[in-house]
Amino acid sequence: MLEVNEIHTYYGTSHILFGISFNVKAGEAVCLLGRNGAGKTTTFRSIIGLTSPKSGSIKFQGTEIIGKPSYRIAKMGIGYVPDTRRIFPDLTVRQNILVARREKEKAVWNLETIYSLFPKLKELETHMGTQLSGGEQQMLTVARTLMTNPELLLLDEPGEGLAPLVIQAMKEQLGEIKKLGITMLICEHNVGLATALSDRGYVIDKGTIRYQGTIEELQRNEEVRKKYLMV
Repeated sequence: MLEVNEIHTYYGTSHILFGISFNVKAGEAVCLLGRNGAGKTTTFRSIIGLTSPKSGSIKFQGTEIIGKPSYRIAKMGIGYVPDTRRIFPDLTVRQNILVARREKEKAVWNLETIYSLFPKLKELETHMGTQLSGGEQQMLTVARTLMTNPELLLLDEPGEGLAPLVIQAMKEQLGEIKKLGITMLICEHNVGLATALSDRGYVIDKGTIRYQGTIEELQRNEEVRKKYLMV
């Protein structure tokens, strides 16, 4: 579904990603692991078109997407949950969800299915975005992205800044999304959260992929975990 091949991405003159390559197959959950500042978010921004690579290739379902604007990439079927959440503070929970609605013939996600997965959002549907806790905002961000009915879901640090109990709830909710067959790419420094959801993993450090393998192989590789993940 997604093929990233030898991308080099810059912020101005600063070279951030150095020939990053990986792939995600349809129906898989794949994690991109690394410390803060390793290049995970830049990789996601490269995929969604917010920071276009200077060279390399990114193909979504066989179509090259480098150079396309973000809104066109999103319309092709990639949903992006940013690490900054970016909810609309002056809209209600319900309005935040509905603003992202996209009509599709075989749409999985609507207001009913969203509230079924996130019953807390149903309770809070008349609350303004500014009234939500960090965990509630994260739920809302995921819900809003699901309303676009994406084929590939990019999750950038879904556990960032959340309390352990909230992270556990988020893990269960993302697990339910995975059961529906939605392809996911998860960027995380929380190894426990990412590996619990993923089939395969890549480790990134200083803008370069240092390791790739199944989750079982990664969990057995103590050297890689200590060197690049501080686990």
